[in-house]
Amino acid sequence: MGEVRVPSSAYYGAETQRAVQNFPISGLRLPKEFIRAMALIKLSAARANMQLGLLDAKKGEAIVSAAKEIMEGALYDQFVVDVFQTGSGTSSNMNMNEVIANRAVELLGGKRGDKSIIHPNDHVNMCQSTNDVFPSAIHISSAEEIFRKLLPSLRVLAEALEKKTREFDEIVKAGRTHLQDAVPITLGQEFSGYASMIRHGMKRAEQARDILMELPLGGTAVGTGLNAHPKYAEAAIAEINRLTGLSFRKAENTFEAMQSKDACVEASGDLKTIATSLMKISNDLRLLNSGPRTALGEIDLPAMEPGSSIMPGKVNPVIPEALNLVAAQVYGNDAAIGICGMLGQLELNVMMPVIAYDLLQSIEILANGSRVLGEKCVAGIAADKKRCLEYAERTLMMVTRLTPKIGYDNAAKIAKKAMADNKSLREVVLEEGILPKDKLDEILDLKKMTKGGRA
Repeated sequence: MGEVRVPSSAYYGAETQRAVQNFPISGLRLPKEFIRAMALIKLSAARANMQLGLLDAKKGEAIVSAAKEIMEGALYDQFVVDVFQTGSGTSSNMNMNEVIANRAVELLGGKRGDKSIIHPNDHVNMCQSTNDVFPSAIHISSAEEIFRKLLPSLRVLAEALEKKTREFDEIVKAGRTHLQDAVPITLGQEFSGYASMIRHGMKRAEQARDILMELPLGGTAVGTGLNAHPKYAEAAIAEINRLTGLSFRKAENTFEAMQSKDACVEASGDLKTIATSLMKISNDLRLLNSGPRTALGEIDLPAMEPGSSIMPGKVNPVIPEALNLVAAQVYGNDAAIGICGMLGQLELNVMMPVIAYDLLQSIEILANGSRVLGEKCVAGIAADKKRCLEYAERTLMMVTRLTPKIGYDNAAKIAKKAMADNKSLREVVLEEGILPKDKLDEILDLKKMTKGGRA
């Protein structure tokens, strides 16, 4: 392919430089978490190959040391290939191989680029192919981020919502369905629904993590394991598990794991469901906070920043709005991941860099967004008890409580009359002489109504 000029300061080599020149598309780079996972694979591969007697210990330990540096955050600026590249991620795998090789050469006292000391393909990439390394790195980085970041953040949000559930337990308000008046509910019961959504979301996040536990390592180019030691995958994955504390395992079928990205598509679907819950909760918080004088105004969200450049004193629900943006992006990522998952041909999916980028972005913004919503919004919510009670007293759907006593049709007539005369339900029932006041008060006890059962 001819010569290519590589910057003298670079740790990467010619293959990476060609990729930089070939793909000047977005300026987007694979995230640090993914780069760390690739370095982890290279480290684990080197240790496995030394254990199996395939790799000289001196070379192997230099590779391990270089990979460790990258895992700890060094040399990230050397990973320069655009996300929109060859669909297998070969350019990024070679970027990693070249950086590790050249840094290992330095550690051994050599000069960068001297492949006679450490070769990026022969030594760093031993028993591997991009085709099994890249999908394994997607699974490792995504599973680690779910475990270390998303699950703890969802727990923060769930606990904040559960605290409000207890705090608001005695605050009766009007329920609403179809954005119309419904029977009474407590604000605590409403918030308990939100808390349960997030607890269910945690289970979905765990499911997404577990879906990603299979790794196609050892499959090499097409799944057959050509040029890999029969015990290599087992040894490398054992090292990965030791370093991550997770329980990865070799894919039951390496052909499936390399041909398809169904695990990533499924995990993304779980993330989308979590985003759906966050969108619903955020929109409800915005509605309940709406006003403060011309809408519901049942809760007050913490005031975070001025809400308008022209209207003095305006405060907007900025945290829930940010979560709406997060949810929208996760939905977009899920659509892209689904399309990418469809586009595997024969023995390999060729859309993996975008899957890696979008899946990790979804995990990242869901984690950060959930924590922000819990700590900066939910934790500071206050209820307007007086307004909640006023709405509860005014809802005509309290008439539902009377239907076991007077029948559905008669109850509907009372509700329509109250609406037409602009009177409360209680007033109409007493005027019509349907029930005595003491009996009516007993039946229309708001708090009792929130406990369910028949009058």
